[in-house]
Amino acid sequence: MTQEALRYPIPAEAALEPPAEWARLRDECPVARVTLPSGDEAMLVTRYDDVKAVLSDPRFTRTGPGRGARVSAAEEGGVFNSEMASVLPQHGEEHLRWRRMIGKWFTAKRMNALRPGIEAMAEQLIDDMVAKGAPADLKAALGFPLPVWVICDMLGVPDTDRERFARWSDMLLSMTRFTQEEMAAAQLEFGGYMFAHINAKREQPGDDLLSALLRETDVNGEPLSDIVLISTGIGLLVAGHETTANMIGKMVGMLLADRSRWEELLADRSLVRTAVEETLRMDANSGFGMVRYFDEEVEIAGTTLPSGTTAVCSMAAANRDERQFANADQLDLHRGPNPHLSFGAGAHACIGQPLARTELQAVLDVLLRKLPSLELAVDVDDLRRVEGLVVGGLRELPVRW
Repeated sequence: MTQEALRYPIPAEAALEPPAEWARLRDECPVARVTLPSGDEAMLVTRYDDVKAVLSDPRFTRTGPGRGARVSAAEEGGVFNSEMASVLPQHGEEHLRWRRMIGKWFTAKRMNALRPGIEAMAEQLIDDMVAKGAPADLKAALGFPLPVWVICDMLGVPDTDRERFARWSDMLLSMTRFTQEEMAAAQLEFGGYMFAHINAKREQPGDDLLSALLRETDVNGEPLSDIVLISTGIGLLVAGHETTANMIGKMVGMLLADRSRWEELLADRSLVRTAVEETLRMDANSGFGMVRYFDEEVEIAGTTLPSGTTAVCSMAAANRDERQFANADQLDLHRGPNPHLSFGAGAHACIGQPLARTELQAVLDVLLRKLPSLELAVDVDDLRRVEGLVVGGLRELPVRW
């Protein structure tokens, strides 16, 4: 275990590349002391087996107000230090019940039904981008609006409000970019918006997820409370567009960084599925990682951690562990099986991963078909990371065709 705490997140020299420190930590210090943006200390876990074990262990739960290290310096507001962070059930039967209620909307059958609409919207957005001429920012033209449209449609929320959603989401996901006052204001405004939307659904329900939740009950047979409905709506809206919007840009950026990869996909479209999984695995800029709180003594990789420890599980570092993946630092479009941890593991694994996969595969299919000549409009070294947020991404992805 390192004696001096590292600053976390660990900076990287290039937007699509991992910090050089990751490999050393996996080999020499798989449980490392780190200082979070809040100034609090935590333990960083980087090996594949250890990350998977911690995330899969039901004894370890998420941090929350007054429980574990703070990620953001803000005392309140944001996804970690707010009522929203603690109101949704985190473990046990209540948590499983909540996941079952939401999971019914993310089945393979539903995703197959959604895919034609997703592809049609992708085609429209690409046509609009092409009409405006090259170069273009693929993230702004396609990566952001497509997932917003999809999740808004699922929730029955007008996607015309997407700019407000983006602003509120960035503030709720802030580590260092926004002040406590801005984060608290965003939470209040977003909560008020969602409360009004839920009340409108009570008056006039539709065929959408939020309308369906109004008909559900909790473990005591009572209707779900307004705060649970609001937190669920906000959580799905934020997670449903932020992560996928960023991943579309990073996926295309990785595939165009070495254009032989793009050419290989053009020659064999059957590789789209494995290409999506491999870019998910290779994503070195996925964000903060998953935080877990230990309320009992735990041993990880030979290091004993006392009760009260906060652990940060870096799925991105674990996904490059040579102990699990041969040639882990090489992007292999044919890789299979590919048991990456990009969506987490265990009871808190990303509930929306079927939707994310469907969107990424659909976008890649449509781009290959409509823009086979697509290429980066800047040098890969000039791509810039999003900074100061819990999620990782590129500020923009300049392309031409």
